[in-house]
Amino acid sequence: MSPDPAEASETAEGPEKGRRLSPARVLDVDPLLDDPKTRIVVCCGAGGVGKTTTAAALGLRAAERGRKVVVLTIDPAKRLAQSMGIDSLDNVPRRVKGTEGDGELHAMMLDMKRTFDEVVEAHADPERAAAILANPFYQSLSAGFAGTQEYMAMEKLGQLRARDEWDLIVVDTPPSRSALDFLDAPKRLGSFLDGRLIRLLTAPAKLGGRAGMAFLNVGMSMMTGTLGKLLGGQLLKDVQTFVAAMDTTFGGFRTRADATYKLLQAPGTAFLVVAAPERDALREAAYFVERLAAEDMPLMGLVLNRVHGSGAGRLSAERALAAAENLEEPRIVDQGNGKAGLRNSPDTYGSSQSPASETAAIASEEGSPADTERSVDRLTAGLLRLHADRMQLLSREQRTRDRFTARHPEVAVVEVPALPGDVHDLAGLRDIGERLATGRPDPT
Repeated sequence: MSPDPAEASETAEGPEKGRRLSPARVLDVDPLLDDPKTRIVVCCGAGGVGKTTTAAALGLRAAERGRKVVVLTIDPAKRLAQSMGIDSLDNVPRRVKGTEGDGELHAMMLDMKRTFDEVVEAHADPERAAAILANPFYQSLSAGFAGTQEYMAMEKLGQLRARDEWDLIVVDTPPSRSALDFLDAPKRLGSFLDGRLIRLLTAPAKLGGRAGMAFLNVGMSMMTGTLGKLLGGQLLKDVQTFVAAMDTTFGGFRTRADATYKLLQAPGTAFLVVAAPERDALREAAYFVERLAAEDMPLMGLVLNRVHGSGAGRLSAERALAAAENLEEPRIVDQGNGKAGLRNSPDTYGSSQSPASETAAIASEEGSPADTERSVDRLTAGLLRLHADRMQLLSREQRTRDRFTARHPEVAVVEVPALPGDVHDLAGLRDIGERLATGRPDPT
C-alpha cells in the first residue's frame, strides 16, 4: 500500500514544515475579477463552508475595482443582506450603498416561487397563466418540489445574463446536501416536466371530449386507480389539470435548462469551489472538481476558507507539550517555605478541582515568591498546551490540504484564514476580499 503523500511530505520535511499552504498553483483572484471577459462567477461547494461570504466579498471587491456587479444569493439565513447594510433582499436586485471606487454593487436573494411564477407568466397567455398559478399542485411544486430551488437559481441566472445590465454576476449556489445538485437539478426538473408520466397524464386532456373520456376510462383506468389510491383522487385531478394547463410550456423548461447549462460552460463563466480544510468538505470539493472537468465547465480554482495559523509555528506541538510537562512536574528546587504540599498533596492531586480554580487558590495565598512562581508556571503550562492543540490542528489541516493538492495539482488554490467572529458589514467583506486577493496567512 502506497503511503499518503501528505504523511510522506510531513515525515520528510519535519513538523515545522507545511504551516503555509504551498500548492502547485496559487489562485490569483484580481485578474479574474478585472477581466471584462469574465461575466459569471459561480461559488459552489458543500454547505456551511462560507460560500455566501465568499460570493459577497468577491462581488464587493469587483465593484470597488470598477465593475458593475450583481450578487445572487440563495442563502435563507439572510447574512448577505445584513453584511451589506440592506434591510432585506428579494427577487429584485438592490443597490448596495457604501461601496468605494467607480463600480456598482447590487444584491438580490432568490425568491424561488416568484421566479417560477415569472416563468409561467412569460410563457403562457394570461388566462392559462392564471389557471396554472391557482392550481394547488403547481403551488406545492413551486414552493418545495425537490430540485426546484436549484432549477430556479439557474433560471434567474439566465434572466440576469439575458438583460446584459451587469458586467459581472456572482452566484452563491443553494445550500444543499450535495454541491452537485446545482448542476443536476435543471435536468431533473426538466425531465420530470417533460417525462413519460407527465405526457401520459396529459393524454386525456389532449384527446378531449368523449374520446378523452373513453381513453381515460379504458386505457388509463388501472393507472389512475392506482395513482388515485397512492396520491388521492383530488391530488391526481390537480396534477392532470396542471399538466393540461402547462402543456404548452413543457418544452420551454428543457430548452431554458439546456441554454443555461451551455452558459455555464461558456468561456465567460468561472467556477470557484469553496471548501474548509476538513476531510469531508475537501472530499466533496474533489468530487465537484472532477465533475466540473467531466462536464467541461471552466474551473478557476479552490477557495480554502477558515484556515488556521500560528505566529509561533517554529514551536512544535511536541516541544510545547514537553515544556508544559516540565513546568507541571513537582521538583524539590521549586518547593519552599512549607508549600510543598501544594505540589502533590493527596488533597488536591487527582481531585475534581480544575487547574484554573487551583491556580486561583494558589494566587490567593499569602503571595510568597514560591507561590507566585508556581502560579506563573501553571499559567504558562496551560498556554503551552493550548498552543500544542493549535499546532496539532494545523498539522491535521495541512495533511488534509496536501491530500487534495496531491490528487488535483492542476487546481489553483487560495486560502483565507479563520476569523475570530462572523462578517457582518462591508468592512468585514472588504477584508475577506483582500485576503482572497493576497492569500495572506493568519497574522496571529
